[in-house]
Amino acid sequence: QVQLVESGGGSVQAGGSLRLSCAVSGSRFYLSCMGWFRQAAGKQREWVSSITTDSRITYTDSVKGRFTISRDNAKNSLYLQMTNLKPEDTAMYYCAMAQYAGGWCFGRTSVDDFGYWGQGTQVTVSS
Repeated sequence: QVQLVESGGGSVQAGGSLRLSCAVSGSRFYLSCMGWFRQAAGKQREWVSSITTDSRITYTDSVKGRFTISRDNAKNSLYLQMTNLKPEDTAMYYCAMAQYAGGWCFGRTSVDDFGYWGQGTQVTVSS
């Protein structure tokens, strides 16, 4: 079955960096749109970034210039490089997948657009 496993979360001070990874198995990763979402305590899950199979990328405004999404199809892996972290970035970060090729997920930001999810990895940023 399809599995998404995130790693790389942790606790950092404001201004620090983390790199999240998501290992995908049981699916044709190279044919899937991938995304990162996050959910802070007491808040709804929100979209952070997406990358299509043809590597078109979008970010939510609050992370533009600080976060970089990437994918390695040879390793069936998705990444999120996070720099200049802020306390408001504190959240559980989730990897998400939609089994659609091409630019299907370009501009799509709803949790309902992605059918597969990882268990999450916690990111905590202290001031």
